[in-house]
Amino acid sequence: MNKKVVAFGASNSSRSINKKLVTYASGLLNETEVEILDLNDYELPLFSVDREDEMGQPKLAQAFLKKITDCDGIIISFAEHNGSYSIAYKNLYDWVSRIRPKVYQDQPMVLLSTSPGGRGGQSVLELALSQIPRFGGQVKASVSVPSFGENFDLEAGVIVNDDIASQLREAVNNLFK
Repeated sequence: MNKKVVAFGASNSSRSINKKLVTYASGLLNETEVEILDLNDYELPLFSVDREDEMGQPKLAQAFLKKITDCDGIIISFAEHNGSYSIAYKNLYDWVSRIRPKVYQDQPMVLLSTSPGGRGGQSVLELALSQIPRFGGQVKASVSVPSFGENFDLEAGVIVNDDIASQLREAVNNLFK
């Protein structure tokens, strides 16, 4: 039976380069069913304890958590906003973690990041690498892709830098090892 992977760019931008990267990377998996999520489908009001008291556990947060529960592995590409997570990801994560603190439920994960700049979102990737294991993620590999516009062909939807392409192939192939 094929493994099922959930993948998403941790951004709500309609032009998200992280969604493009995670789509490309997850396409490197063989004999795997991949579902690419769009964080816009899980948009919630800004988390606060007061809103939680009013709303309880929102259906969208429950639906996102079910996607995590029902898969065999996860690939996330993190957008970096001022050195940290995008508010779209952080807010959804805050809601979901109130339902289940170990959000990632011991799932194997590959963590990615990219940006237009030369560091490729390394700050947010380092943050994720330090935090995700505390919240139930089993990180199998990570890759930061610098200078996205130079290393990714938007028309073809592929990485054009052979070294980076090789790193991504190796990372996703480690997901279930």
